Amino acid sequence: MRLNAGILTHKLIETKAFYTKLLDFKVKFENEFYILLQTPNGKDSLSFLLPNHPTQQPIFHPEFEGKGMYLTIEVDNVDKVYADLQQKNAEIKVSIRDEDWGERHFAIQDPNGIGIDFVTYTSPN
Repeated sequence: MRLNAGILTHKLIETKAFYTKLLDFKVKFENEFYILLQTPNGKDSLSFLLPNHPTQQPIFHPEFEGKGMYLTIEVDNVDKVYADLQQKNAEIKVSIRDEDWGERHFAIQDPNGIGIDFVTYTSPN
């Protein structure tokens, strides 16, 4: 079983630029109302769909309202990713930190309001 999270948004152009230029995602498929992006290692996907598109069923019409969703991206070296994103002038929403429950992480936000938490798991304290 595989999972592809899909977000309905009018911000297809900004979203594509954010994920491809800032996070090195690749475009797996694209048309005028849909973009399927793939993580740099090719293991996972994320898609973005234009709201209210006539080719889609009503359940896939309402636009995401920018609240109540986050993505976690597990990386081998969170400090390197943090430094890379700082070099690209990404706006850091949560500075890099260690948590007692066993993770080192930081967060940014995509153009749709989705929090993206970059994590390297560590030993709990």
